[in-house]
Amino acid sequence: MTDCKLWIPLTTFLIITMLVVTEARIPTTLEGPFKPVTQRLDPSLRRGSDDLPMNDPRLKKNVTSNFPEQIALAISSATSMWVSWITGDAKVGSNLTELDTSSVASEVWYGKKSGKYTSVAKGVSTVYSQLYPFKGLLNYTSGIIHHVRLKGLKPKTKYYFKCGDSSIPAMSEEHVFETFPVPSPKSYPSRIAVIGDLGLTKNSTTTIDHLIQNDPSMILMVGDLTYANQYRTTGGKGAKCFSCAFPDAPIRETYQPRWDGWGRFMEKLTSRVPMMVIEGNHEIEPQAAGVTFKSYITRFAVPSVESGSKSNFYYSFDAGGVHFIMLGAYVDYNSTGAQYAWLKKDLQCIDRTVTPWLVAAWHPPWYNSYSSHYQEFECMRQEMEAILYQYGVDIVFSGHVHAYERMNRVYNYKLDACGPVYLTVGDGGNIEEVDVDFADDPGKCPSAADNIPEFGGTCHLNFSSGPAKGQFCWNKQPEWSAYRESSFGHGILEVVNSTYALWTWHRNQDLYKENSHGDQIYIVRQPELCSTLIKVIS
Repeated sequence: MTDCKLWIPLTTFLIITMLVVTEARIPTTLEGPFKPVTQRLDPSLRRGSDDLPMNDPRLKKNVTSNFPEQIALAISSATSMWVSWITGDAKVGSNLTELDTSSVASEVWYGKKSGKYTSVAKGVSTVYSQLYPFKGLLNYTSGIIHHVRLKGLKPKTKYYFKCGDSSIPAMSEEHVFETFPVPSPKSYPSRIAVIGDLGLTKNSTTTIDHLIQNDPSMILMVGDLTYANQYRTTGGKGAKCFSCAFPDAPIRETYQPRWDGWGRFMEKLTSRVPMMVIEGNHEIEPQAAGVTFKSYITRFAVPSVESGSKSNFYYSFDAGGVHFIMLGAYVDYNSTGAQYAWLKKDLQCIDRTVTPWLVAAWHPPWYNSYSSHYQEFECMRQEMEAILYQYGVDIVFSGHVHAYERMNRVYNYKLDACGPVYLTVGDGGNIEEVDVDFADDPGKCPSAADNIPEFGGTCHLNFSSGPAKGQFCWNKQPEWSAYRESSFGHGILEVVNSTYALWTWHRNQDLYKENSHGDQIYIVRQPELCSTLIKVIS
C-alpha cells in the first residue's frame, strides 16, 4: 500500500510527457493531485429554463396507434442487443383499462444490408399503470411496451432493422446500429457519452443537439431522466420545486405523459445509439400500495439477467475492453444485502487482462463540494467504497448535483493515487436549475439536518483528519475537488488504450463556439502501481 503514495514513477512520466506534448497540451492524472479550481456560473447565462410543452414537435406523437415509437437500444453483450419501443395510446383519467398486450406482436426484422432482413426476433410486451388513490388525482396507463433481444450478432458489425408487427402490418422505418467489439484490451467504444439529470427543458435540447454533434457510440444516463414528478397528474406547467409549488399535494405526483414525450425526444439518438440507464430519485414515483419505480422498471431493457443481478436497479456489462458496473442508490446497498453480494461476485469475475478499464456509475455522488446534496449518500459510501477501491475501479460517474465536478484521485476523503477519478455530471438541463453554491462558501455549509436522502440512512460526519479536521465542511475548496463548474452540458469519454482515456466536459455554451470545450484531461491507469490492492486489502 505504501507504493500507492508514489504519484509519478519517473519512467512513466517521461513516456507520458512525450505522448502529450501537443500544440494545446492536455494534462494527465499522473500530474495530480491538482490544485483545486472553481469556475463559477457565467453571469451572462441563465441558471435554467422552463420545460418544453407537450405540444412541442419533439414531444408529440407522430405515428398512428399500432406503429412503433420511442425506439431505443440497449447493450446486452458484444453479440446481442436489446431493442425496445412502444405502440398504442397511453391514457390519463379515472377509470382506465389497460391495453391488451396480445393485440400487437413484438418483432424485429434485421440484417447486415439495408432493406435485406435475413433474421427475425420476437420478444415480450407489457403495460404499466400509475395509480393514485386520492380524490382529484388522475391515473395513467401506458401504451404497449415491447422488448426484443437480438442474439447471435457479429461484433463490430452494422445491422439494419425494423421493429413492430408485420401481420398488421405496422413496422417502423429502417434504423441502423453497430455492435460493440468483443471484450479485449485492444478494442474500445469510440466515444462514450455521459449525461445526468437531463429533463426536458430548452437546456436539455441544447445538450442533446450538442451530443448528437459529438457522435457518441453509446450513452450512459446516470439517473433523473424525465422529471415527470415535477407535475401534477393533470399536467399543466412543471415546477422547479414540487413541494414549494404544490404544498397541499397528497403524494409526490407525476404526469406520466412526460415519459412518452421524453422517449420521443430521445428517439433520434436511442434508435441508433444504445443508452444504458440507472435510476435516480426522480424515478421513484410513489403510487398506490407503496409501488415505486414502475415507469423506470417497465420502460427500459437492461442486461440484468445477462449479468446475474436479475434487477433493473443494478447490473453490469462489457463494451470492448471496458467493464461497466451500474449501481442502485435507491435500493438496499448495505454490505449484508443482495446488491452488495452481487457486486462482490461481479468484481471477482472480472479479468483485467481482458477488460482493463473498470467504470462504475450511480446517481448520487459520494464526493461533492456543493451545498446541494452535500454528504447525502455518505452511508452508501461507507458501505461500498472499500470494495470498489479494493478491486481498482478507475472512474466513477454520478449525477444528482446539478453542476460539474471532477475529483482528484481519492479514497476515504484522502488523496490516493490508486483511488478512482470521481466525476459529477448532474446538469444535463433539468427544470430544477444549475447549482451554484459551494459548501465551503461563507454561510453555505449545510446543517446536519439538511440533505436527508430519499432512501437509506443518514451518516453525516465531521472530518477526522486533514485541513478540515473536526469540521462538517471545509472553509475552502476541498483538496480532493480538482475542478468544479456550474454549467449545463455532457461528457465524452474516449478510451485510447488499456491505460489512457481522454475525458472532456462539453458545456452547452461550447456548442456555439468552434473547437471549444470545458474541462479536459487524460485519465491514466497505473496497473503496475495499483494491481496489488486486492492482495493487500483482502
